[in-house]
Amino acid sequence: MITVNSDGIIMGRRCLVTLRPFRIFLAGIGFFTLCFLMTSLGGQFSAKRLGDSPFTIRTEVLGGLEYRGVLRKMSEMLEVLLKRMDSLTKMQNVSEFRKMEEFHSVMNKFPSTSLMDKIQAIAQNVSNIAIKMDQILQNGFVPLKAKDGKRNPCEIVKDPKFPDCTAKLEWMRARWTSDPCYAFYGVDGTDCSFLIYLSEIEWFCPPLPWRNQTVPPIKKMLPRMQAAFRTDFNPLLEQIGTGKESLIFMKKRIRHLSTQWILAAHKLEKKLKSSWRDQKKILVYVGFLTEESGDVFSPKVLKGGPLGEMVQWADILAALFLLGHTLKISVSLKELQNYLGVPPGRGSCPLTGPLPFDLIYTDYHGLQQMKQHMGLSFKMHKCHIRVIDTFGTEPAYNYEEYATLHGYHTNWGYWNFNPKQYMTMFPHTPDNSFMGFVSEELNTTEKQSIMRHKVKNMAVVYGKEVNMWKGKEQFLKILNKYMEIHGTVYYETQRPPEVPAFVKNHGLLPQQELQQLLRKAKLFVGFGFPYEGPAPLEAIANGCIYLQPRFNPPHSSLNHEFFRGKPTSREVSSQHPYAETFIGKPHVWTVDYNNSEEIETTIKSIMRTQVEPYLPYEYTCEGMLERVYAYIQHQETFLQSFTEFKDFDNHLLHAVKPCDCTSVHIGL
Repeated sequence: MITVNSDGIIMGRRCLVTLRPFRIFLAGIGFFTLCFLMTSLGGQFSAKRLGDSPFTIRTEVLGGLEYRGVLRKMSEMLEVLLKRMDSLTKMQNVSEFRKMEEFHSVMNKFPSTSLMDKIQAIAQNVSNIAIKMDQILQNGFVPLKAKDGKRNPCEIVKDPKFPDCTAKLEWMRARWTSDPCYAFYGVDGTDCSFLIYLSEIEWFCPPLPWRNQTVPPIKKMLPRMQAAFRTDFNPLLEQIGTGKESLIFMKKRIRHLSTQWILAAHKLEKKLKSSWRDQKKILVYVGFLTEESGDVFSPKVLKGGPLGEMVQWADILAALFLLGHTLKISVSLKELQNYLGVPPGRGSCPLTGPLPFDLIYTDYHGLQQMKQHMGLSFKMHKCHIRVIDTFGTEPAYNYEEYATLHGYHTNWGYWNFNPKQYMTMFPHTPDNSFMGFVSEELNTTEKQSIMRHKVKNMAVVYGKEVNMWKGKEQFLKILNKYMEIHGTVYYETQRPPEVPAFVKNHGLLPQQELQQLLRKAKLFVGFGFPYEGPAPLEAIANGCIYLQPRFNPPHSSLNHEFFRGKPTSREVSSQHPYAETFIGKPHVWTVDYNNSEEIETTIKSIMRTQVEPYLPYEYTCEGMLERVYAYIQHQETFLQSFTEFKDFDNHLLHAVKPCDCTSVHIGL
């Protein structure tokens, strides 16, 4: 067995136990000593900090040079011991006694008493390490004084301009491994790397004085390019692609209206008289078509699903392209990350460079994805974003602090944008911007032909899905007394019971065939859903009278499931409030579908009424092109003023800065 005498000399006696357990013990001591040495020279053990080492607490036991010298001797001693032990275990033909004698001679070469005392003194410091580390993490960064009295170059310098620096540093210490993007930017667990990141990549801490603070070379401003009207849609159609049914639908729509779009571009060009227009770099990111959002629309294109959103997006693409701007179109999150310069990781870090776009058109799905992946850059570049928002977002739901205080609950709001950044399908609120869409415009010859060939007793029902027909039996019986009813309902096998046998169903029709059906019909009948779609305007533009139900009480987020969670309290008095209010009779008739007498009287009046095809200017290609041009030219990209408004009780909303937004001016 092995013993240590009073002088600290290790003695060996012959025993039946091999040296292997002792080798493991020595290896353990060696590993601990190596870690001890590394941490004493490199700083804090776990975080590799450049502050005080917790092993310098007991300075009265050992001085700095002597302390490191002892550690070096320990390391050398253990290295010699391990090498000698390896050679002894390989002596196959030597007795155990001979091995112990060899080991004894090796141990006699090392100074014992003083070395063992010093090792014991060092070991006494270990018990205080955990306590000291907790104190360091709780009290913040303790600067390490150098020999010349200078402070650690990575010490936090308190600056009232950066009040969140200390808190952000503590967060980085605890969570920097939570997202690989921090390592991508050079964070390695040291306070220096934290402060470099927080001062140079983000902006929570002041710049470190010793870092290279030379002014970066001024980038040469590229010459501004003038936007020129385009007349060939083929490059746009190629860029849209064909991967989804929704994209195919949008391309067909653009082709069908291409002649009217180009004619509208010529008219606007004459109005502008070759005035200068900057060519903008624009990203169009249709978030609801991405796989990450479920892309619920594409599978429904061929089954009668809602197409209003895709109609609007197709028209937005056509307008932006014709105006001569540079477009990037994406329905892929990976493409979005690539276009924006998103660093690898989970989206906690800013973009790797400046935003490469002047404007971004997206929807609420895309907005959520951008916020998730752009980090702090999302707040920096909020004013570049335009949100295509069908039903609009009221300020009360937009400003998070106000909405929380007054109980305006929503699934989509709280973005703190300038309300003008939300762009709606119909001009139902002055708070948001009206983007709209287009309907096909007829020339004089086409209008005259339609009026000659109208079938006076023909009605087409606005309802491509079976569930839209539920509960309409009584209404349909009354209508069938006076008119031949046609439908465009999708069903896979046999006629569903909701669609009566007297209805002549055409199934889903391509856009051009649907237009031909509307040009023959006298009446276009709405069943109350979908709300505010493009189809009624298309029917009116083709010479139909639009009949729709009146809602009593009006539908809103307070009493109807469809609107619940949407960021608006607007009350919808009918299926299509815009048509009811801004077009009205004789083109639009709104009645109570639960009143049989009113329905019958209205149908008789409609059959005696003649109308011409009508399309409001704002829904022509020329009207929309002019509107989009005005937004791009006059809605400032970098908006600067605070946005304030008063609630309905005249209590002043706290001034907030949703983004650097100035008031928006629209006009030619």
